[in-house]
Amino acid sequence: MCFKIAQVSPYPWEQHHEVNLYVERLSDELCKRGHQVVVIAPSDSRELVRTSRKAIKDGEVFAAEGCANVLGVGGSLPFPPTRRSGSVSVPLDVSRTIEGLLGSADFDFVHVHEPFAPSASSAALRHSHALNVGTFHGPAERVLSTQVARPLVELFFGRLDGRIATSEATRMLMERFFPGSYDVVAPGADVAPCPREDGEIEIAFCLEEERSALRLFLRALRRLPEELPWKATVWSRLPGAEPAVPIAKALRERVTFAGPRNFPESLLLSRAHIAVAASNGSAPAPGMVIRALGGGAVPVVSRLPVYQEVLDDGERGLEFDERDPDQLAAQLRRLVEDRGLRKDFSDRIDAARDELGWDRAAGQVEEIYGRIAARRHPPEGNPALRKQLAKRDFIHVDLHMHTDHSHDCATPVDTLIETAKERGLGAIAVTDHNEVSGALEARERAEGLKIIVAEEVKTADQGEVIGLFIEEKIARGMTLEETIAEIRRQGGLVYVPHPFDRMHSVPDYEHLLKVVEDVDAIEVFNPRVAFSAFNEEAERFAAKYRLVAGAGSDSHVAQGLGSVKIRMRDFDGPEEFLESLRDADIIRKKQSLLYVQALKFLQTRNKSASKQRKTSKT
Repeated sequence: MCFKIAQVSPYPWEQHHEVNLYVERLSDELCKRGHQVVVIAPSDSRELVRTSRKAIKDGEVFAAEGCANVLGVGGSLPFPPTRRSGSVSVPLDVSRTIEGLLGSADFDFVHVHEPFAPSASSAALRHSHALNVGTFHGPAERVLSTQVARPLVELFFGRLDGRIATSEATRMLMERFFPGSYDVVAPGADVAPCPREDGEIEIAFCLEEERSALRLFLRALRRLPEELPWKATVWSRLPGAEPAVPIAKALRERVTFAGPRNFPESLLLSRAHIAVAASNGSAPAPGMVIRALGGGAVPVVSRLPVYQEVLDDGERGLEFDERDPDQLAAQLRRLVEDRGLRKDFSDRIDAARDELGWDRAAGQVEEIYGRIAARRHPPEGNPALRKQLAKRDFIHVDLHMHTDHSHDCATPVDTLIETAKERGLGAIAVTDHNEVSGALEARERAEGLKIIVAEEVKTADQGEVIGLFIEEKIARGMTLEETIAEIRRQGGLVYVPHPFDRMHSVPDYEHLLKVVEDVDAIEVFNPRVAFSAFNEEAERFAAKYRLVAGAGSDSHVAQGLGSVKIRMRDFDGPEEFLESLRDADIIRKKQSLLYVQALKFLQTRNKSASKQRKTSKT
């Protein structure tokens, strides 16, 4: 399957941040595989922002076949470039641009990177109507800074249909603070090693980590014996990479400071014998270490879990205790002096070459996309049956209501039936809480009104689910999966009510994703929810998974009946009902939620008082 994909970075595109490199190379590989990819990011280039907004307005956001198109969606507040561990930049005037883009372009996936709020990534997650995938890169505990905005972050993360971590260390960190299921997809590298000469050994240091890592590296170099045949190159994308404190003349003669103006990082890593990563853990750069392996350099890294993971616990390089220049100097000396040791590591790195490329990373991401997309329901349904139903008359239907057989409702069955007829309803689904007797009684007394026997079942701890077209009571307290299996056993349809109403008992997003393939229909409008955003979230979920959309008054008092109606073709049985519902229209009637809730409270209270009086007389 070929998908239309939006890759969203929170970092200004011109900064060449490690996340941007990941997005760029992943997008290129996905385009090679036949997907259409658009990269969305803040930008400091007025020209890119201007042309991008014009492309969005004209609806021409996809580039020519085989390459990704970069769209700059606005400026950003800069954060100090040396603070590699700093939070993502805060976008300015980008939310509206992103909303317009995601609303007009028909993306299959919106893939957001580091979607912590506030950022372009979190804005994309907010406005996305597509399937959403989030990739988390940073293995440092800077994620704690998001705890201030935790409710907002959790709301956005609740829209993720897939989660990716770029390392096992990142996965463990994210699971600790934001539980969920994460796939691990490590960054790739351009694999192009060059032959090394055995003369002067070149040591590479790419300044992708915190600034203190460079100071540690230089201190270690000062500890190397003068007679060793080595030289070092410090490469940085940022201007002014040299330390503020002057370094000794003898060391300066052997250390070169360079950047993109001199040569690309890839050239350095493909010619260097050794590459050093000396982070203390505040801003590690595992992607750089992987690029060093791809270039054929032997890494010497601080003993951090994320680096140990890349080196396969010492199989592909040497380690030293973080903040220890003496150990770093000792490991460098070993590699400089011992040609056999360098050759041994080089052979192991060559053997792992297939694991390092971007093709591997793109393949893993593509597999995740396919797995998520497979959950979507087929959009066509049963066209032949729908064609037959087109000859039927239209009726109005309400799919969610209660009688006095529910513990929190006092509406008699006869009153419900009379009111339904008065409101012009042709069919109703009686969905009492954990009880089917009210629906069976209603069917016996319906006299011309079509009754769908149903039950709103409370699961153990995963919310409620409605079984439509059932005959037997389903016990409460089972798992969501077990409840759905029982509905299926009875030949019923699985209907999820108020799925995102956080004032009700609802399944969390993870549980909903696990059963989405077994859901027949979902309630996208319920007039009793406290906030319209809950209904909008349900509508969005139904659209992206191609679920049949339903609606119901959720009436607990007769006055609320028919506050929402479904205009659909008349039907007979669950199969015809589902196909008719696929082309139905939802008609909403404005009604005071406070008024209906007050009536429910008064009637339920009177019901409880009446039961107490009967009990006392007995």
